[in-house]
Amino acid sequence: MAKKIVTIFGGSGFIGRYLVRALAPTGAAIRIASRSKNHTSLCKSMGEVGQIAIFPCNVRDSQGVQEAISGSSAVVNLTGILYQRGRQTFDEIHSKGPACMASLAADAGVKTFVHVSAIGANSESKSLYSKSKGEGEAAVHQAFKDATIIRPSLVFGPEDDFFNRFAAYAQFLPALPLIGGGNTKFQPVHVCDVAQSIIWSLQNKEARGQIFELGGPRVATFRELMELLLATTARRRLLVPVPFWLSALGGDLTERLLALPARVIPALTPAPPITLDQVRLMREDNIVSRGSRGFVDMGISPVSMETVLPSYLKRFHNRKVASR
Repeated sequence: MAKKIVTIFGGSGFIGRYLVRALAPTGAAIRIASRSKNHTSLCKSMGEVGQIAIFPCNVRDSQGVQEAISGSSAVVNLTGILYQRGRQTFDEIHSKGPACMASLAADAGVKTFVHVSAIGANSESKSLYSKSKGEGEAAVHQAFKDATIIRPSLVFGPEDDFFNRFAAYAQFLPALPLIGGGNTKFQPVHVCDVAQSIIWSLQNKEARGQIFELGGPRVATFRELMELLLATTARRRLLVPVPFWLSALGGDLTERLLALPARVIPALTPAPPITLDQVRLMREDNIVSRGSRGFVDMGISPVSMETVLPSYLKRFHNRKVASR
């Protein structure tokens, strides 16, 4: 009997690496379709010899997408960006790319399609990120009627771009900004729980055609997250409320300053600390909607931030306090 083949677009990324590690023991043949070569060697070592294959693929290349999908029984889309740069736009990555994948998957007779989106996805949103996520969901469902949509809140884990970034800032900045006053609510979810939700969706037919919103056991404001981070790393920093209008001004200025180097040397241009669109995004709470399907329906008990954060933020721990 032939092995089940699962193609994972964005499989070498943050969530993808945890999904590959959790999926490999099931015996499935795994194809990692990725634009970047980063972490692909690590991913191949997560399974048996020959179990995991790498398919260099850009979601803008329909032929490459088709080759990665051919013969697969399931497809998972994890592609996503936090900010736009060059040809890597929200529209291309979050909307057109998933539409192409879903259409080609349906044509190829793929049985299961899991599309990982985000809480707040809304084609009418003022945030370009949320708007593109909403358009992507609509395009996926139009092309692949039984697709499963998974919307996580803020995803945390050892390589996350949230707690690690602010913990790094706290090492040298005397204060941390509270965008919009720090009142925006989040429901952070651990990366391993997101990976398990995807595997559950691949294995259970009742997931088909459904939308699941994933959040951890605690809802916390941005201020509370910063307080938790500082307590975990034993640092004392001022938390300074910054109104949305001033945050937006700072985000716009940062994007303009990085625009030229991003066009000339994109690989060497640092990620912006905040963008105008991210400020727009933070005007809305990022928590699970009342009445939505989620972890409870999957039989998954999500882990808390307090349990996991100390294990990977220890490198940011204040050594002066630790040595006392």
